[in-house]
Amino acid sequence: MKARVNALLMALAVTAVPAAAQPASPVNLPVVVTTGQGVVKHAPDRAWVRILAESRARSPRDAQRANADAMSAVMQKLKGAGLPGDAIKTTTYDLQPEFDYNNGRQTLRGYVARNGVEVRLDDIARVGEIVDMAVGSGATSVGGVRFDLKDRAGAEREALRLAVADAKARAEAAASGAGGRIEQVIRIEEQRVFGPEPRPMAMMRTEGGMAEQVTPIAPGEVEIRATVTLTAALR
Repeated sequence: MKARVNALLMALAVTAVPAAAQPASPVNLPVVVTTGQGVVKHAPDRAWVRILAESRARSPRDAQRANADAMSAVMQKLKGAGLPGDAIKTTTYDLQPEFDYNNGRQTLRGYVARNGVEVRLDDIARVGEIVDMAVGSGATSVGGVRFDLKDRAGAEREALRLAVADAKARAEAAASGAGGRIEQVIRIEEQRVFGPEPRPMAMMRTEGGMAEQVTPIAPGEVEIRATVTLTAALR
């Protein structure tokens, strides 16, 4: 009997503890939600160039053969320039008929064969050299130059750290303005931001191996952005 009384008294003592004495859970605290951005700019150290060889003939076989000869000459030049095998990738190949239209009638003009490759350059100082080399060896179109970073992942993490720091500073400022302070960061969500495509170099079309337009190549800077949403509990 005495043991039952002691157990009852202990239960009453536990339930008698006021709720205010319990530590507040972040779930029950007011929160502030802020957005932070981080921007990282670096000089590019990698480039890609698109090179196209286009050939026309009356028969598909002749168009294909002429195109194979043209692109073989281009590839030989590129490989002779010391580019590694994995730096050259075929991106386009097609053989299509071409037609003339006159008074609503369709007449077969011939066939056009296209073969395009994308060349990766780990030394961006060679971009102009490779463009000239491709034009001089039989390419009919060169362009689409884009610049990037070898360590893009590292730059993205750097931008992400800056974005979190920005969001936290904003949360602290908001809490201070409300007469409080940040108790705990509850959640950080990254908002994937895809920046504008790298500005490509204008396409150069060639005729007889001579470029009709020469476009200056200026790498500029690669800009990487990160955006996060931060939720923090206030006290």
